[in-house]
Amino acid sequence: MNRLFLTLICLLSLTATNAQIHEIGVFAGGSNFVGDVGSMTYLKPNEFAYGLIYKWNKSPRHSWRASITNVKLTGDDENSKDERRKQRDYDFENTIKEVSLGLEFNFFDFNLHDLERQITPYVFLGLNYTHYNGLYVVDDGTSADARKDSSHGTFSIPMAVGVKSNITPHLVLGFEISPRYTFADDIDGSFPKNDDLKDLRFGNINSNDWYIVSGFTLTYTFGNKPCYCD
Repeated sequence: MNRLFLTLICLLSLTATNAQIHEIGVFAGGSNFVGDVGSMTYLKPNEFAYGLIYKWNKSPRHSWRASITNVKLTGDDENSKDERRKQRDYDFENTIKEVSLGLEFNFFDFNLHDLERQITPYVFLGLNYTHYNGLYVVDDGTSADARKDSSHGTFSIPMAVGVKSNITPHLVLGFEISPRYTFADDIDGSFPKNDDLKDLRFGNINSNDWYIVSGFTLTYTFGNKPCYCD
């Protein structure tokens, strides 16, 4: 019984600590907005996004991931294929600051203590706290001007699909595409939260704003190789 108990403890320890290693690195790529202003193309990066990433690998298949990201978003109705948007001719610019926490899952084992070249697709799901400028649009009939109301904080849901590989014993290179669904509808100025500006609201009031971030991650791995049972 004691041997069985010790064996179970050993197996659980292996599951919890296998490839328990840290990663820290950077993200750089592009961003595009999907909402009530500008192009309706789902994936069309037109601005720059960058940030820092930290991962705690709990097993070769999953890791906890945290990040801080700065995302620039712009939209211009002139770039839309919708003739109604082109005639309206609105545009905006906003900056998103994110703090994110979530779980990354690898489709194949990705043991960073194995020095052989490895590659795996992965998915990520988490929760963001998002800080941005609430906008509203003033249209005098000849031109439209997107103005800042006040800064807001909201939550968003980041989802990502990507692929990564260890290019050296301590460097992991990845590429991912990550849509963000926000719980806000005034990033583009279409639905200001301020009730004093409710006469300036336009667009689909039943659809919140989305934006997509795509690009490369480069992380440095460190941490002691876990002990294995005899």
